[in-house]
Amino acid sequence: MNRPSAAPPSRALVLAAFGVVYLVWGSTYLAIRVAIESIPPFLMAGTRFLVAGALMYGWSRLRGAPRPGRPAWGAALLLGALFLLFGNGGVVWAEQFVASGLAAVLVALMPIWTALVEWARPGGRRPGLMTTAGLLTGFAGVALLLAPGGGAAEIHRVGALVLILASLSWAIASVISRNMPLPESGAQSSGMQMLAGGALLTVAGLATGEAAAFDPGAMSPRSLGALLYLITFGSLLGFGAFTWLLRVTSPARVATYAYVNPVVAVILGWALLGEPFGPRELAAAAVIVGGVALITTAKLRA
Repeated sequence: MNRPSAAPPSRALVLAAFGVVYLVWGSTYLAIRVAIESIPPFLMAGTRFLVAGALMYGWSRLRGAPRPGRPAWGAALLLGALFLLFGNGGVVWAEQFVASGLAAVLVALMPIWTALVEWARPGGRRPGLMTTAGLLTGFAGVALLLAPGGGAAEIHRVGALVLILASLSWAIASVISRNMPLPESGAQSSGMQMLAGGALLTVAGLATGEAAAFDPGAMSPRSLGALLYLITFGSLLGFGAFTWLLRVTSPARVATYAYVNPVVAVILGWALLGEPFGPRELAAAAVIVGGVALITTAKLRA
């Protein structure tokens, strides 16, 4: 079981971690889209997390973190599967077909799923009026986004479904991570989860034949640059900040990143990749974020 630290973290450090999760993670949707232009999605994601995980785990051990036992590795494997194989893996696969900005909008459903998962778990409480309104509002936004006709571009519905399920997997992991036998060191915990998830993603890439179809000579410099950005900023900095925040503050507060990530992703996708984003997409995004805001506000009040 995780134990609280002797002294609470400084307010400045918590705010800095939120800034990373808000802004850096919002930009990773664009980086993923660029990286998979010439690198197979699962192998790209597997490489990203294996490299970042090895660096973070090694750094934690050098700083004196003890060797984790089998229960900790079992927890890391489960969370790596939920957070990274099904969560991030779903995103990188879907972004072959869905614009990065729209991907971020659908992943923003995570706090909505979190409310349902917390209700469904043993001992969970039934959602109150504001939370229920948030759930209905969020799913109304999804219905508006996926309704046929009238959008700036036709949405790949299988890709959209995979993104919705990816956000559900991330929500499940966020809830159960609070009671998992993870190491005291946040860096070590993050590194172990990334190593486990990266290994699973690599196996998924090999199992789907990505290695046989991949030509390293055809990898573009900008895809390589995007992969390096994902390793350093998206994983080492971003995922480390996220898992640390889950340890020092409430999941409801951490979930507020869902307000900002879609805005950052939509602006970057539109400005740098020319991704279409019309009035209906903007309205649907506003409705989804509004539902998330209702749920998070209810949790913070509680």
